[in-house]
Order: sequence, then C-alpha cells, then structure tokens
Amino acid sequence: MTTMTSSARPLLNRRLAEFGTTIFAEMSALAVATGSINLGQGFPDTDGPEEIREAAVRALRDGRGNQYPPGPGIPELRTAIAAHQERRYGLSYDPDREVLVTAGATEAIAATLLALLEPGDEVIALEPYYDSYAACIAMAGAARVPVTLRPHEGSFRLDLDELRAAVTPRTRLLLINTPHNPTGTVLTREELTEIAHLAVERDLLVVTDEVYEHLVFDDAGHLPLASFPGMRERTVSIGSAGKTFSFTGWKVGWVTSTPDLVTAVRSAKQFLTYVSAGPFQYAVAEALSLPDSYFTAFREDMREKRDLLSAGLREAGFEVFTPAGTYFITTDIRPLGAVLSEDGDGFTFCRALPERAGVVAIPNAVFYDHREEGAPFVRFAFCKRTSVLEEAVARLKHLA
Repeated sequence: MTTMTSSARPLLNRRLAEFGTTIFAEMSALAVATGSINLGQGFPDTDGPEEIREAAVRALRDGRGNQYPPGPGIPELRTAIAAHQERRYGLSYDPDREVLVTAGATEAIAATLLALLEPGDEVIALEPYYDSYAACIAMAGAARVPVTLRPHEGSFRLDLDELRAAVTPRTRLLLINTPHNPTGTVLTREELTEIAHLAVERDLLVVTDEVYEHLVFDDAGHLPLASFPGMRERTVSIGSAGKTFSFTGWKVGWVTSTPDLVTAVRSAKQFLTYVSAGPFQYAVAEALSLPDSYFTAFREDMREKRDLLSAGLREAGFEVFTPAGTYFITTDIRPLGAVLSEDGDGFTFCRALPERAGVVAIPNAVFYDHREEGAPFVRFAFCKRTSVLEEAVARLKHLA
C-alpha cells in the first residue's frame, strides 16, 4: 500500500526536524555489534537494593498500583517525597498540593517546559545540556539560549557575567542542572546565590534538574536552589528515583514547587502519560525512607568507581575533568594526538573507539548548540560493576 503524503511538507513537525536518532542509540548499537563495553549510556548494570525490589514485587502481588494510580501520584509516595525534602534540605512541601509524581525526570522536564513556555519565550540553559532539554523547549515553541560551561582549573565552570548578559526581556525561565550532566560540575553556594539574585531581580522562573542530588562527592553535599532566599516561590525542582536507587527502568520522578506551579505542570503532564509505574511508586516510597547509611554507601561506592576510571583514563592519555557529582567523567581527547581522530573531533573518536579499544563513549558535542565548543570532549559513565570498569581500563591502555 502506498502512503500518500504532500511533497511540500515534511512528515516530521519542523520544530523537531533537528532531532533525529539519538547518539545513544547509535553508540549502544555499535557496542552490541563490536562486543564493546558500553560506558556511553548512563544506566547501572546492577539493580538497586534488594528490599526495594521486593517492595515492588509485594505491591504487584497485593494488587497495589496494578490499576491507574491517582493522577498526582499515590499519597504514600508524595508524602515520602515531601519528607525527604524536609529531612535533607529543610524544605517544607505540602504532599497534596506541592508534589507531583511523573514518569521519570524526563517527563517532569517535558511537562514543566510545555506548561510554562509559550512561543517567543526564551529559556537559558547551561551548555552542554541533557539532550531532552532542547527537544522540549522546541516542542513548546520557545527558543533556547545556551550559556556555556568552560574548562577552568580541572573542571567546567559557569561564567556568571555571561549568564546575566544572556537575560533579555523575552527570558521566561532559567533551566539549571546541578549536579551537572555531562560535565560533573556542581554549582557552588556562591554561584547559586548569584543565580538566585538574578532570578529575583529579573522576576524569572527557574527549573532545576536535581536527579543526581545524592551523588555529590564533596562534604558540602547538594544545595537545592529552592532553599535560597526568594527562590521557593519561583522554582520548580525535579528529582528522580532512577539515579539514586539504580532502578532506571521504573521511570519514577517528581516535581516539587508551589501549588500554582505544580497545578500548571500537572495540566500538561496529565496529557502525556496521565499516570505510570503504579506498583513501583509504592516501592520508591519505601526507598526514600532508607537510612542515611544507604545514601552514604551509594555515594562512596560511586566515588571509588569514579577514581578507578579517572585514573585509567589518565593513564590511557586523556585529560580528565574529575567530576564533583553525577556518574559521568568528561575527558579531552586532544592530548592523545592523532589517535582515532586527527582533528580532535569527538564524533570521529567515539565511532572508532569500539574497534580500536572495545569501549563505547559519547561525544559531548551532542549536548551543545555550539558544537565547536564541545568537539574535543568525550563522556564516559562509571555507574558499572567494578570488574567491568577494570576491564574497560585495561582495554583503554592500548591507546597510550
């Protein structure tokens, strides 16, 4: 049967024309085809706590969540999210009016941006950025304005003057990600204070992606922007169970904010998934009540894996930007010279790396509007078993 289409108009909505198959799909397929170790996509290769997995099984067997859960999320989970925010950060949220459960943080981002943006609005995002940001801003008809994090003394830093200069009368909101994927940067108290001052001064909404909140490796820990003066009433905070409890396939995320902002986000969210992950919501409610020892052990395990892979990458010849948070390491391939890429292009390097070394990584340029800024940088994930990381390090030594 022949499908009739108009030759004058592409099938894909023009707002999404720049978003084709993701680099993650391409590199994961390359990993399978070459038998390579996949350090590209950010998902663990082991499950999270056994007692939390069993909590999901118990919910399934007891018939809790097997049918549509409540639209905002089950009360037990909303209460647990509110308690978590209060216990860890001193932020008080009404579980009935100020918490919304979503299908992972990705839906939370989509619903928030679709709800709060209109055509002509501008969104300032820290570049490089998680790839769904650009697509969601485009679907809302708004314009993204990247402010680039640049290497400085071993990490990627935000230029606050550049951030301030990027604000125009059309700026609707700031999209802030800390701990930051892919660079591993954690914004300092001083930087967050200046962002808060700017948001209040220019009356901007702020959306904060905080999915790696429990993977901050220094003693200061995570600092939610909503806890800063003037920010509680203008900030939509986004969290996720997947990254903290290593059950990424469950897709349980959440939004916390004011009643008005949560109502706006829910208005968009209800026409995306409506509801999801019924039985898993009960399990995540229990997970959020785990003792502090779980979160400490989780962070320390990831710190050890970070240090293992960082040392191996340096030995292989990369310049390594040791992450202060997340479970990603950004590297600069230029010290390797012409190995796999004569022009220092991350795409060329990553496409050749599986055949040369049996390891898959992701070129950071996919996270940039200014592709030239990200060209020499490549991201590796260390949320894998120690034995897998040790084998990856052994393979990468062949590049030196």
